Amino acid sequence: MKIFLAQQNYHIGNFESNTEKIIAAIREAKAQGGELIVFSELAVCGYPPRDFLEFNDFIEQGLASIERIKQEADTIAVLVGAPARNPKVEGKDLFNSAYFLYEKEVKAIVHKTLLPTYDIFDEYRYFEPAYEWNIVSFKGKKLAVTICEDIWNMGDNPLYRICPMDQLMQHQPDLMVNLSASPFDYMHADGRLSIVKQNVAKYKLPMVYCNAVGSQTEIVFDGGSVVMDVDQNIVAELPYFSEAIASVTFNDSHRFEEPVLRKADNIPSADLLPHDLQPSLGIDRIHQALVEGIRDYFGKMGFKKAIVASSGGIDSAVVLALACEALGSGNVHALLMPSQFSTGHSVSDAEQLSKNLDNSYDILPIKDIFEAYEKTLHPVFKDLPFSVAEENLQSRIRGALVMAMSNKFGSILLNTSNKSELATGYGTLYGDMAGGLGVLGDLYKLQVYELARFINKDKEIIPVNIIQKAPSAELRPGQKDSDSLPEYTVLDPILFQYIEGRQGPKEIIAMGNDVALVTRILKLVNTNEYKRNQFCPIIRVSPKAFGVGRRVPIVAKYLA
Repeated sequence: MKIFLAQQNYHIGNFESNTEKIIAAIREAKAQGGELIVFSELAVCGYPPRDFLEFNDFIEQGLASIERIKQEADTIAVLVGAPARNPKVEGKDLFNSAYFLYEKEVKAIVHKTLLPTYDIFDEYRYFEPAYEWNIVSFKGKKLAVTICEDIWNMGDNPLYRICPMDQLMQHQPDLMVNLSASPFDYMHADGRLSIVKQNVAKYKLPMVYCNAVGSQTEIVFDGGSVVMDVDQNIVAELPYFSEAIASVTFNDSHRFEEPVLRKADNIPSADLLPHDLQPSLGIDRIHQALVEGIRDYFGKMGFKKAIVASSGGIDSAVVLALACEALGSGNVHALLMPSQFSTGHSVSDAEQLSKNLDNSYDILPIKDIFEAYEKTLHPVFKDLPFSVAEENLQSRIRGALVMAMSNKFGSILLNTSNKSELATGYGTLYGDMAGGLGVLGDLYKLQVYELARFINKDKEIIPVNIIQKAPSAELRPGQKDSDSLPEYTVLDPILFQYIEGRQGPKEIIAMGNDVALVTRILKLVNTNEYKRNQFCPIIRVSPKAFGVGRRVPIVAKYLA
C-alpha cells in the first residue's frame, strides 16, 4: 500500500483555499500511484477554529468541503480532519473527526477521544469525546486511526481515564495512523518524536504521523511529520516549517520498503522540559518559528508592510531583522525617535542596522514634542520631581508617532517587548507596548541575545555594539535596565521557574535564590497581569507563553 502524507499550511475558516489545497495534494498522490493519503487534524477548517465552531454556517461549509473532497477520493482513499455533527442529543453538538473517504463515499468517521483542555487548548469546550473505537479496514489492512492527543495518553496520564489505542488494540490493527495539529515550542519536536516512539514500542505497530504546519495568529505549527517502523526507526520525515508531501510503501509483511533514515537509538524516548533556563536551546528553530509567525500573520490577514520602532537596542534590532527576513526588506520600515536622553550611538546603531538590512527608515526626534507636553502639564505637575510619569510620556509619544505612521501608510506595527519585560511590567501601556503582533513576547532577554547572535552567525547584520552595550530604555540620563530590574542573568532564570516551571516561591527559594529577590520578582509578575491582558497576540515559542495559554486573574492576592 502506497501511503502519502500531506503536510500543509491551512487558513482557519478559508474553506475554499483549504479544500483546493487538499484536492491538489490528492491529485498529486493519485498521479504517483498513491492508494491512501493522510492529512492533518481539522485540515478542512484549520486548527484551532475556536468559537467559529459555534456558527452553524461554519460547520455547513466544512461538510460541503468534505463533499467536494469525497469526489476526488475515487481510486485513492483519503483521511482528512474536519468537524462532524453528533447525532445524539446528549453531549456536545460536534466531534473532532477524521473522515475516511474512498470510492467517492464516506466509508468511516473516526472521532477524537482525548480532548485537551490545558494551556492553549480548549477542545472540550466544543467537542464531545468518542465513545466507541473501531479500526478502519482498507485493502486487507486494519488501520488504527487516532487524532493528535489520542496518542499522548499511554495509560498513565491522570488527565484521562481512557487510552484510545488500548481500545483499538482489541481489533488487532496492522498500522497506527495519527492526524495531528501539534504546535511548536522549542522542546516539543523531540517530545513529539518520543511519543510516537513510545506508542510504537508499547503496541508493537508502525505509525504514520501527519502534523500540520504554518502559523495561526500566536500558535505556530512546525510540521515534522514522520513514519516510524515497528522497530522504532524513522523511515520518512518531512521537513520542519514548510509544506511537503511524501510517500511510503507498506507491504504485506507489515513493513515499510523505505530505508531507515534515523535509527531508534537516535530518537528521544521522553518529553522533558529542562530544569532551568537554557537561552541557546532550540534557537535555530525559534528563529524559524518567529519568521514563519510573522510571514503567516501578514499573509493570512492580507497585510503587506510592517513598521518597527527602532531604538538602537537589542529587541528592536532583532524584530527588524526577523521582519525583513519574513516580509522582505522592501516591506519593512523603521522609525527612529530619539529624545534628548538618547545616546548618539543609539541613533547611529539603528541607522547602521537599517543599512545592513537595506530597509527604509525615518528619524523623527521627539524632544520638542516632549517639552510641549511638559509645558502643557506644568500647571498640574508644577515643580514635582521628574518621575516615571515623564518616562512613560516619552514612550507614549513614540507610540503615537509610530501608530500615526501605521495609519497613514497602512503598515502593521510589530511590537518589540520581550518576555522579561512583559513579566515584570517593564513597559508602557499605549507606548512601547503598542503593536499588532508581539514578536519577542515569548523570549526572555537572555534568549533575545542568543537570537541576535544566531542572526549574525554568517555575517554581521545586527551591529555588534547593539549586542554588547548595556540595555537601556533611555528615558532619563544614564538609565540602564538594571536600575529597575535585577540583572537578566538573575531575573530570567527565576521567571522561567515561575512561568514555565510553575514553581511556587518556596520551591524557587529552595533552589538557592534570595528570599527578598524572589518575593519582589513574583510580585512584579502578578501585579502586572493587567498590562499583559491588554497586550497584542504573542508568537508562542515556549511551553508556557503569555496569552491564551496562561490564564491568571488580574485581581488576586496570591504571592502579592
